[in-house]
Amino acid sequence: MLPSKVTLVEVGPRDGLQNEPGTIACADKIALIHALAEAGLTRIEAGAFVNPKWVPQMADSEAVFAGIERRSGVSYSALTPNLKGFERARAARASEVAIFAAASEAFSRKNLNCSIDDSLARFSDVTRAARAANIPVRGYISCVLGCPYSGAVDPALCVEIAQALLAMGCFEVSLGDTIGVGTVASTRALLEPMLKAIGPEQLAVHMHDTYGQALANVYQSLQMGISVVDASVAGLGGCPYAQGASGNLATEDVLYLLNGLGIEHGVALDKIVQAGDQICRTLGIANHSRVAQALLANFKK
Repeated sequence: MLPSKVTLVEVGPRDGLQNEPGTIACADKIALIHALAEAGLTRIEAGAFVNPKWVPQMADSEAVFAGIERRSGVSYSALTPNLKGFERARAARASEVAIFAAASEAFSRKNLNCSIDDSLARFSDVTRAARAANIPVRGYISCVLGCPYSGAVDPALCVEIAQALLAMGCFEVSLGDTIGVGTVASTRALLEPMLKAIGPEQLAVHMHDTYGQALANVYQSLQMGISVVDASVAGLGGCPYAQGASGNLATEDVLYLLNGLGIEHGVALDKIVQAGDQICRTLGIANHSRVAQALLANFKK
């Protein structure tokens, strides 16, 4: 049964922009976040407190958080891979922090330089500190539907990792198809055992659109009771594991789907289209949202 209401988690300012080339001005990042909040989004990933050597696009996250004019009712979250990152996020007054594990040993070692078990042990320090500071923690699991290094991923392992993240204090776990290889069938095969172990209210989906299947996979997830969906305005952020492929699912496309299904979400599609068009113009990049492309073309007629 479809949910009556869906919450969108906007990841464009972090997961989207961190994968864009070139230098992005801090003022442009802040303007984007303001536009997204103005459109009605209540959960916005505003930055990441990570080593700038590895993610240079997020080096100014302190300045971004300092420059945000915060709206009541909007959560501004930050990715924090370790305790040092958490302390920076707390100092910047992040509303919420996020930690990220991987459902693949190969991906964990390539991206976190440690095993899955070691990464979870490291994150327990973050969740403990966050609990003491009364800051909510969200968990991400990467590569739930496939790994660029080792291929297929066992859904049972994804369930174990999700349970571990929730046990250490995460209020929600976002299931990420990092390389966008998922299909409706593999999404269902993941969620069936996941939902037997964990309530849908503690799960979210984060689908990438490398093979054009992300929206279908979100629809499948909605039908199974998931009501939190991650998306990125204008589809910001490519897929580093599939050269030239689109990465994140566009927020505009998710909104159009939800509108068509009559599902409440509280976000103004026209304002999201405007926000996506503006940041794409600023960056000189193509808008990957098909809905935005269609609406903007009609507007220009």
